Amino acid sequence: MKPTSSVTLFETIRCENGTVYNLKYHQKRCNKSRKELYRATDTLDLETLITPPESGLYRCRIVYNTQIKSIEYIPYVPKKINTFKIIPSSLDYHLKYTYRDTFNKLLSANSNTDEIIIEKEGYITDTTIANIAFYDKKQWVTPAKPLLEGTMRQKLIEEGFLQTKQIKANEIGNYSQVALMNAMVGFKILKNIRITNNKGHYYDY
Repeated sequence: MKPTSSVTLFETIRCENGTVYNLKYHQKRCNKSRKELYRATDTLDLETLITPPESGLYRCRIVYNTQIKSIEYIPYVPKKINTFKIIPSSLDYHLKYTYRDTFNKLLSANSNTDEIIIEKEGYITDTTIANIAFYDKKQWVTPAKPLLEGTMRQKLIEEGFLQTKQIKANEIGNYSQVALMNAMVGFKILKNIRITNNKGHYYDY
């Protein structure tokens, strides 16, 4: 994609009771994304721009390109997920674009499931809202090539809690637990869920 200020990116940051979480990881991704997409050499100092409400849990949504376009504080309501479907796609989402029509179309085309897991070339990547991890009875592993390198994923890798691995879509039955991770939910182990592949085979966790 050619550098253009008409394309916007965003960060989603957890703000709870006035506290901003994991800001250094969001700042690092913002800096890296602006440099890649817009060839920006300056820095948008997120810490000086965020003034969250003093009470409650909010999703701070910062939209930006070469400059800040908007900052919103949205009361957080978690998405209830009981079913997943693995969907093959060649989607590229290595930057956190505000344009998410491809995700929305995939969800609409698979409205019989709560959430989808994107498969690329036979390997698991991400869901539409979070990175994913699997437990192999020894350690938690997360796809080595996700759609998007999430901030919580990066934090847990740096802390040594998560290992990266190429996870084949047809081998997820070898794992005993599944978790989602993003800025808002942190690291959430899922219970009583079903993952179905595009051939109709399913795995219960």
